Amino acid sequence: MKKLITFLTLIVCISTIKAQTKLYVHSDAKTYVANTKTIAILPLNVQVKLRPKQLKDFTPEQIIDMGKNEAIDIQNAMYTWFLTRKKRGTLLVDVQSPKRTNALLKKKGIDIHSYDEYLPSELGEILGADAIITGSYETSKPMSNGAAIGLAVLTGGLFATNSATINMDITNTSDDELVVNYLKKIKGTLGSDAQDLINVLMRKVSRRIPYTK
Repeated sequence: MKKLITFLTLIVCISTIKAQTKLYVHSDAKTYVANTKTIAILPLNVQVKLRPKQLKDFTPEQIIDMGKNEAIDIQNAMYTWFLTRKKRGTLLVDVQSPKRTNALLKKKGIDIHSYDEYLPSELGEILGADAIITGSYETSKPMSNGAAIGLAVLTGGLFATNSATINMDITNTSDDELVVNYLKKIKGTLGSDAQDLINVLMRKVSRRIPYTK
């Protein structure tokens, strides 16, 4: 009986760790939001992690391209989510379109998928944005339906569940100060696309970040 209780306790602890969400909000976030007019969303650093048996079906270049395509899908999904909230009157700032964001970066010769060497203040000056959203997104398979179903066929359905971990930063561009950091692991189904999972993620975080009401 004692062993059973210990085992059940361990399961509860593991479940708690898996469900853990980490959120950081700057102590002076309200001031930063009050001085923010426009937020720009940059493509996140996306990694699609395949099992060794699945890696043989793709070249390294294909896997890199897969991540880049996912990054654009996620960027657009986040923009749609923010735009919807703006129309509802629950977003306190404006959000720049990804097309404009990516075009402005490319005009400066900046790779939209590799900008870590630039400070948020430098990117903000180029984009004309008071805050930027950056971060990373790690997934066990692509979120786009076509790629996901293709992988399921190749792997015999081993990717029946989407799992993704997002680490999102909202940084003020006037002083490079981190205003919000949100780390969350989410799960979906085979039919889940980037928009579905981003909606789940943003619905949870919107209640706790200062840019929405």
